[in-house]
Parts: sequence; C-alpha cells; structure tokens
Amino acid sequence: MRAGLETALRDAVRTGRLPAGLRLPSSRALAVDLGVARNTVAEAYGQLVAEGWLVATQGSGTRVADRVAAAEQPAAGASPPPGPRYDLRPGVPDVAAFPRAAWLAAARRALAVAPAAAFGYGDPRGRPELREALAGYLARARGVRAGPDRIVVCAGFSHGLGLLCQVLRERGARQLAVEGYGQPQHRGIAVAQRLDVTALPVDPAGADIRRVGNADAVLLTPAHQFPLGVALAPARRTQAVGWAADRDGVVIEDDYDGEFRYDRQPVGALQPLAPEHVVYAGTTSKSLAPGLRLAWLVVPSVLVDDLVAAKTLSGCVAGIVEQLTLAEFLNSGRYDRQVRRQRLAYRRRRDRLLTALRRAAPHLRVTGIAAGLHALLELPDGQGEDEIIAGATRRNLAVDGLDGYRLTDERQPPALVVGYATPPEHAYTAAVARLIAALTEA
Repeated sequence: MRAGLETALRDAVRTGRLPAGLRLPSSRALAVDLGVARNTVAEAYGQLVAEGWLVATQGSGTRVADRVAAAEQPAAGASPPPGPRYDLRPGVPDVAAFPRAAWLAAARRALAVAPAAAFGYGDPRGRPELREALAGYLARARGVRAGPDRIVVCAGFSHGLGLLCQVLRERGARQLAVEGYGQPQHRGIAVAQRLDVTALPVDPAGADIRRVGNADAVLLTPAHQFPLGVALAPARRTQAVGWAADRDGVVIEDDYDGEFRYDRQPVGALQPLAPEHVVYAGTTSKSLAPGLRLAWLVVPSVLVDDLVAAKTLSGCVAGIVEQLTLAEFLNSGRYDRQVRRQRLAYRRRRDRLLTALRRAAPHLRVTGIAAGLHALLELPDGQGEDEIIAGATRRNLAVDGLDGYRLTDERQPPALVVGYATPPEHAYTAAVARLIAALTEA
C-alpha cells in the first residue's frame, strides 16, 4: 500500500496534477480518506520528501516542491488532446457498471481456497477451475458441447484469434474468409499471421457462405453480426458447417455478445452443429469489462495440442487471480445475475434511444436492435456519414460510421453504428441528445 501511494503521489507531482506549492492533507486526514494506517501515509510523505518531490515545514505541513514541479511541467502542446466527452461508439459496455463489490468478494473467496500450486505456471490451457466452470456455463447458456480439456483461456479475443491464425497457417491454411463488414483489427491479425483474407458479402440473412470459395477457414459472428446486427439464417448456418465438413475447414465463431438479446429468443451457438470443425470464442469484454482481458476458445480436438503449444510459446496468459475469480463468479451464479441486470439496463437504454429517434427523426430506419449493444441507423438520401460524424464531433460526441467497418468493395447504404451501452448512465441522456442534434441539424 505504501509503495502504491508513493507512486501515485510521485506521478501526480510529475504530471502537474498536484501543482507546485500545493499543501497536501495531513497524514491523519489522508489516512482516514484512504482507509489505511496513518504510519503508511507518514512514511510515504517522508520518502517523497527525501527524494525531493515534497517539502515538509514545521507548522505549515507538507507541500509540493517548487523546483521539481517546475522542472517536470510538460512542454506547451505536448499533452495529447482530450478525448470526446460523450461516446456512442460500439464495442464497449458501460464499464462504470462493472460489479466491483461482487467481484472483490468473489476474488476473496477464490483466493482463500486456491491451492498454492495455482500461482505457478500451471496448465497453459488455463486454470482447471475456470475451464470446468466455463464448460458448465457454456453448455447451459449457449448449448456449446465441450469438456474442460477442449477449452483454452486467452488474454482477450484478439490474443486467441492470433493464436488460431498462427496454428491454421502452420497446418497449411492459406486463406481466411471474413464477413464483408466487421472489425478491421481482426483482418489485421490474420494478415500479420500471413493469411490471405477475403471478404464475404453480408445481407439480411447474414454472411453469404456460398462465396467462401477456396478459403481454409471462415470467421463469423452468427448470433449477431457485427456491425449490421443480423443473425445468420438457419440455411446459412447449415451451409457453414456443411462447407467445413466437406472441405475439412474451420469455422471461427465469434460469440462476442451472445448473452444480450431482447425481442427474440436467443440464437444458440453454431458450435454444437459441428464440434470438430467449429472453434467457439467467447469473452467477458461485453458481459463484464474488456479490461479483464479474459476470453476462451472451445477448440476441435485436432487443434488443441497445436494451440496450446502456440500459446505456451507466445508467453501471453490471462492473470491467474482473474481466472480464479471468474470461476467463482460463474459457480456462485453472480455472473448470471450480472448478465440479467445488464441485459435489462441495456434494453432500457435501447428503448430510450428508439423513443428519442422516433420523436425527432422518424424518417430514420433503425435495425439490428433485437440483440446486442449497438444499433444501426440508416441515413436518408442526401445525408452522408462524414457529415453527421463531423456534426457530432463539434458537439463533443464520438460516433462511428458504417463505412469504417467495410472490408469489401460491396458498399452498404450510409449508416451510423451507435453503441448505446458505452456511456456511463449519468451521461447517456446527454449523449443521445447530442446525437439527435447532429442528425436533425445536418
């Protein structure tokens, strides 16, 4: 605790957040505020006085040293510009809703019973407690068929996708097909692993599997296509697994927000249709927080050893404490409760967005809203994405255009991709108001 306090104070002085000459709280007052022993604060102050960051004067307390603060002030123009105050970009949940108290309680319970061996290097697939908990949860919630031995825990989906592309390339794959609209960084990950990438057209039935061509693997978001928001039609789900079986190919199923659905029954995972040809990928990035860096791959048996070997060599692993905590979170039912709580909260946000749009811009068509954390706002003739984005930027609002997710030459009509989960609750109304202003005044 003392080291952390010293680091925080030192950085605050260095960056100018604590200006020169500022009088700091007494050690007693700061200790009460932080909930630590007074000696901890007094010793931290003493160390920083000795280093020259602070000055202690009898009768006038502890202040920030003038010399150090002046020397460490950043040069004019060196600080990065502040980000937008309001953010409706997709891909991030409301991180302010992260269940801190419940997570901390789960961590305490998990650490109290964890064996000492848990803090060694351990199984590169991930902690067995987490893999067992995930196997049960995925079977119950998403219909995934897999035992713990087929689950590999990764440090986020991007980490897992990179490992998969590496393994597929080493096994002879040369081409990955992706949806024509999707995350550009996923394409970049595949290219970095020396895979050729082709784009599949996406229509109201989802990705057109008939256009896979000579690809060795295909990356899909079948439950809720990102960013167009459609579900992969039953016939195309059948085509996807049929193609994989016929060609001995691999389907990578990115189930990034499968827990969040509102106006329709949940679409089950693709993986149970062909467990030996589908890699199922899940993550806590939407259900809890992306900063946890926790994801999992349910892998066909033929790929497990190669994937584990690649992960071992990569040296990148998810934190052991986070894995143990998530296992406890799943086993205790807290994960399910958090998902239910956020599903209700995000549905209410979606409804507030729709109500505001119907009142102010009834001519707009809004799609992709039956599930997930974003909506697609199709712009009318005469309005372009850049025009609306520029208007939003002037209002201190960040929003994305659909064209920024285009990976193919086939272009969809202009639209905005609005992430209604992103802002904290206290900023949501203002963010939507700014979006309405940008749309109606364009």
